[in-house]
Amino acid sequence: MEEAIMQREINGRPVIETVHGPMLTPCAPGSILERLGDKWTILVISLLALSPDTPMRFGAIRRGIPDISQRMLTLTLRNLERDGLIKRHYYPEVPPRVEYQLTERGKSMLQPLAAFTDWIRNTWQDIEASRLAFDAAKT
Repeated sequence: MEEAIMQREINGRPVIETVHGPMLTPCAPGSILERLGDKWTILVISLLALSPDTPMRFGAIRRGIPDISQRMLTLTLRNLERDGLIKRHYYPEVPPRVEYQLTERGKSMLQPLAAFTDWIRNTWQDIEASRLAFDAAKT
């Protein structure tokens, strides 16, 4: 293992300066970063953020995200519940009623998520133009 010379951070991620140059170290397990960067996670959290203190039924969430399949929504909700970002309320009625709501941890994502989605909204067209220029230069 290389000997560490100095440690610093970039965007909250630890960086170790070694004799061979900087080395990024994980700030969180990859599974956490993978989940929180997933498009369905972002869309479900965003939809629940419209009324963060009001539960939403599964069907309302599905209608609010037209491209998501029932299976993918079920998996996304289950994973968000497992991560403590949403609460699931089950009502043993006929037919059963299930509602979902952001937890305090889920609500704590809203401000960083808003900054990220603002950045995307302001730059996606530039990114698309860059992709087109890059692809055109390759042909």
